[in-house]
Amino acid sequence: MKKIILLLFTPAFCLLMSCGGSKTNETNPGVSGMREVQLKINGNQLSVMVPDYTKGKLEVVEQSWGATEIKVGKGFQISISEAEGDIALTKSDIAGNDVNKFKRFVKDEPALLFWESQITVPEFHFYLINKIGTTSYLIEDIKGDMYDEKGIQTMIDAAKTLTASVSKANS
Repeated sequence: MKKIILLLFTPAFCLLMSCGGSKTNETNPGVSGMREVQLKINGNQLSVMVPDYTKGKLEVVEQSWGATEIKVGKGFQISISEAEGDIALTKSDIAGNDVNKFKRFVKDEPALLFWESQITVPEFHFYLINKIGTTSYLIEDIKGDMYDEKGIQTMIDAAKTLTASVSKANS
């Protein structure tokens, strides 16, 4: 009888232990619903957290102009390139855009612009400079698709996790 109870209890216990937990990356516990992606930009080994791949197909594409684009479905699309970036010039370009009319800055910080604009309906965009050591990386949403404020905030949160990493082959 004890063996039967043990046989029935073990699968039920395993099922209960696997339910209800938050999804976290094994190498970065505490970042709920995010996964780590390893990148190499201009020879620099980097990592960045992106939404869990169950939210859409993960695509990482190195573009010929030097940017690396990361997409997870339609709602998460960022471009990362090694560049100094220029917040003042970008602010001027945003304000002077005659097609995509500037509405407001959601955040205007020394290394981050997060703004609302509109062609026919409101859309949000961001431009972030992340300096790692002596190298600056420009991270922004991929233009073309329209994103809501929450979607852009998710991209900004991910962009801020960009860090130098040690190649797993070197570990």
